[in-house]
Amino acid sequence: MSAVLGISAYYHDSAAALIVDGEVIAAVQEERLSRRKNDPGMPQRAAEACLRQARLEAQDLDRIVFYENPFGRLERVVLSSLRAFPRSWRHFPAALQSQIGSKIWVLDGIAGALGVPRGKITTVGHHESHAASAFFPSPFEEAAILTVDGMGEDESTAIWHGADTDLRCLASIPYPHSIGLLYAAITAFLGFEVNEGEYKVMGLAAFGKPSFQNEFRTLLQLQADGAFELNTQYFAFHTDINIAFSPRLERLLGPPRQRGKAWDLTGDETDQRYADIAASLQWITEEALLGLAREARRRTGSANLCLAGGVALNCVANARLLRESGFSRIFVQPAAGDAGGALGAAMLGAIELDRERPARMTSAALGVPICNDAARALCGSLGLHWRYPGDILDEAADLVLRGKIGAFVRGRFEWGPRALGQRSIIASPADPGMRDRINQVVKKREPFRPFAPAVLSDRAADWFAEHDNDMTPFMTTTARVVERQAGDIGAVRHVDGTARVQTVTAQASSDFCGLLERMERNGAPPIVLNTSLNGAGEPIIGDEADALGFFMSHPVDFMVLGDILLEKGANPS
Repeated sequence: MSAVLGISAYYHDSAAALIVDGEVIAAVQEERLSRRKNDPGMPQRAAEACLRQARLEAQDLDRIVFYENPFGRLERVVLSSLRAFPRSWRHFPAALQSQIGSKIWVLDGIAGALGVPRGKITTVGHHESHAASAFFPSPFEEAAILTVDGMGEDESTAIWHGADTDLRCLASIPYPHSIGLLYAAITAFLGFEVNEGEYKVMGLAAFGKPSFQNEFRTLLQLQADGAFELNTQYFAFHTDINIAFSPRLERLLGPPRQRGKAWDLTGDETDQRYADIAASLQWITEEALLGLAREARRRTGSANLCLAGGVALNCVANARLLRESGFSRIFVQPAAGDAGGALGAAMLGAIELDRERPARMTSAALGVPICNDAARALCGSLGLHWRYPGDILDEAADLVLRGKIGAFVRGRFEWGPRALGQRSIIASPADPGMRDRINQVVKKREPFRPFAPAVLSDRAADWFAEHDNDMTPFMTTTARVVERQAGDIGAVRHVDGTARVQTVTAQASSDFCGLLERMERNGAPPIVLNTSLNGAGEPIIGDEADALGFFMSHPVDFMVLGDILLEKGANPS
């Protein structure tokens, strides 16, 4: 038996992933257990949860693999800060302290936290771990691979070729020339939190027009061979601790948006300008990715493409790549960002030991399961009344069809930032007013934020075009809503006529699939509105205690929690 644990930590989205005899046993983000959004710390809880799932102890591990080279990152921080000196004099001490204070000693920290010998712990490159996380879980025997994020040790972007158990880097673009850093800077410019608000910018972009194309061509200069250069005069990555853009960017795009201010896209011309900036950012991002993808296809000759890195979570761009890049198939695993580096690191370690490629990923339900006995005991201690229905999925479907908003908490929680039916808020997709109700009352978030439709895979063609691909099971792309059906699913149709579709099969999620089947059995489309089960600024729910805390503090009407049903306002049974 071989057992390999992969770890990502100390930037954002820390995680652990465990592979035993070529099978991914568990993959867990630390934030789900620590309850700290985007937790960057040592993922000790996540590692221990993975080991519990396999009924192993840390001493049973053959290898622990960290997802990047900490000395390589230290070198990049020092050299880039020195190049910007004296403008970087305020930034340099904090950056150096961050690296030396935790990251450079990370391997010793892992050994101490898990109680294993330091000799069992190895490292791989940041972008190599991304490439592994993209290709090895994919359904492809060989593929081109793009890894695109903010930064690694020294690269921000790389083109790879994967075949069987081999990965080969064909080209790379060095830091600070980075699509991820550009997206982060504009995220901050628009008043959102970096490493958290990028997906909000993607949603906002649909409400704008790319009228700032010339300005963004100044910011990111694209080359014919897919390479690009960031105009660093407009940014402050080396010289400012708090923000990532310089006063020169404000002269180019106007004043930045005030953080926390309520949005008004119907009557505020200033907010419409910000939406246009978001749309222009989305446009240049797609143009850059298209250039990279076409170059990757030229270099590899492959018909398949895998994507990883934070930029790979841009669903809108992924859909355009599938349409226009020349690749027949594209795969993006659900934790494409830094958390996914833990999975890639584990896979690289497992391949080195076993000389075999791990099994492909068919489900994202890789986290900690709900304990039914614990859920019932907690309900009793909290004075909550629950029922144990004969067909809990049928009752849940009936409540959704009656216009109720529910929480669906079954099985092991998901790997990655998207709720895929294990920790979801569910509602009817029919009424457009449902979107506003959930945004304003339940989630308490920006009014432009869209919701996803979850649909039975074998019925998706009735409602969505371009749905039949390798990304929809993990909700990492968008599809056009069939026009004749648009009125039936108004709550999940985005303003641009698309939806971030999740196609559901019994193999990936038997419970969620069963819910959708019962929707259809009751005379409705086999579709529900699906959004993540969390409050504003919170991680997605992890265990039964988190779920009940959400149920008691948020205005949802019912909750499926393991094998019990709770309803607000219901008479005690």
